[in-house]
Amino acid sequence: MPLKPGVLLFNPLATSVKPRIPNSVLQVAASINGQYCWTIVDGNIERNPWEKIVRLLETGDYRYFGCTVMPGPQLKQAIPFSKQIREMFPELIIIWGGYFASNQYKTCLESGFVDFIINGPGDYAFPQLLSAIETKAGYGKIKNLIYKQNGQIIKTPKAELSNMDELSPLPYDVLNSFYPLEKYLCKTYLGKKTIAYHSSFGCPFTCSFCAVVPIYNARWKGRSAEMIYKDVLYLKQKYGGDAIEFHDNNFFVSEKRSVEFARLISPEKMIWWGEARIDTMDKYKDESLQALSESGCRMIFFGAETGNDEVLKQMDKGGTQTGEQILQFAARLRKFNIIPEYSFVLGTPAETEEEVNRRIDEDIAFIKKIKAVNPDTEIIIYTYSPVPTEGSELYNSVVAAGFRFPERLEDWISPQWENFDLRKNPLTPWLKPYMIDKIRDFETVLNGRYPSCSDIQLSPLKRKLIKAISYWRYKSGIYTSPKEIRLFHKIWKYRQPEKEGF
Repeated sequence: MPLKPGVLLFNPLATSVKPRIPNSVLQVAASINGQYCWTIVDGNIERNPWEKIVRLLETGDYRYFGCTVMPGPQLKQAIPFSKQIREMFPELIIIWGGYFASNQYKTCLESGFVDFIINGPGDYAFPQLLSAIETKAGYGKIKNLIYKQNGQIIKTPKAELSNMDELSPLPYDVLNSFYPLEKYLCKTYLGKKTIAYHSSFGCPFTCSFCAVVPIYNARWKGRSAEMIYKDVLYLKQKYGGDAIEFHDNNFFVSEKRSVEFARLISPEKMIWWGEARIDTMDKYKDESLQALSESGCRMIFFGAETGNDEVLKQMDKGGTQTGEQILQFAARLRKFNIIPEYSFVLGTPAETEEEVNRRIDEDIAFIKKIKAVNPDTEIIIYTYSPVPTEGSELYNSVVAAGFRFPERLEDWISPQWENFDLRKNPLTPWLKPYMIDKIRDFETVLNGRYPSCSDIQLSPLKRKLIKAISYWRYKSGIYTSPKEIRLFHKIWKYRQPEKEGF
């Protein structure tokens, strides 16, 4: 049986260095592999992805253009490319997926150049949509889909999360025919050839500032430890992978699965990293944490967010995480030689300007407390940026304060909104310029006094020098305008993990 019309899958540029395996578009490709002709164009590898996209579309072999769209850098290619495709190839059907498309679906569909949005996992929704288009059937019974019909936006019900062990395997070898897979196994803090892997869907929590929440509604389902191990072992044996980044929203939901994987992977001597919740992992037994450490788990990313219990409650962190727990858990992990990577969100809304400023000062002091109990703790600082978790206490407060998202899709690629997506320029009315300067200045001093261990380009001598230069500012609390530290960061091209990962 001949294959059906072609699908061009595009992974927009997210980083100018060290591209990772494009798991999102590869997952979609797996869902149609063997049924449709498909090609992946990766904006992270192509010097001129637009030129290649046009060349492929001009062949007439493609009927569908699928694009994964995350907030931030990917918008700079996803938006103009999709708009130009609509102008040049008006018969082409444009399908978007990813957190941005799901969370900003109204703006996307009103643009006139996005036809359908896959709202969550597309393993079944994507092939069902293509089949419905081919057979001219209706779309209403396809779950995880958003589209316009007769001028009205239709949002279909959510599908149950799939058993990941039963999904089609990712077609790594086909990807290798487009781009040598070794290009995706890059040198990082973890290893010389780091694998990017996604082992689960969603997260069982409802943090009111998290973009995942509106998509998964507190649901999580993971691949079994044995299946993860088989995939990783394949990538190690065939392509030389020696380390793993788990890009799950929450890898460590299940203690049993985490420990089982640790015991399976331990003989392979691979260093690995993943994301977790503090209150979840604080319940892990000591022997479980020891097993993770012995298996090569070197660092775990946690959303600490703030040391203020009142704000943690407002953020809906599940009701169990506290400032004291955050502090104690950092100290606990030190015993197991696992580095806690704590992210903080500074600048949440409050009733008065004074209260907003006071919270920032308190979190700065709290971060220094964490460094005192465990100096190895990596600290990632973000400025609070609202996400459309409608109905949450935090989102209601930001709307009441006058915050609004752009109404035109093209406005998202303006410089100020790009920085908003990176949580560097919040555009929020309650945050004053002097507060933003305070956050940035402290971040610079902190990164000077405690350079990220994940910056493998920074030599021991450079680390020693920048730490010495930053010592007096960090010790005295005089963070204002640290020009001397910024100069060294600029000269040495210091890598901040919140911008570029490892």
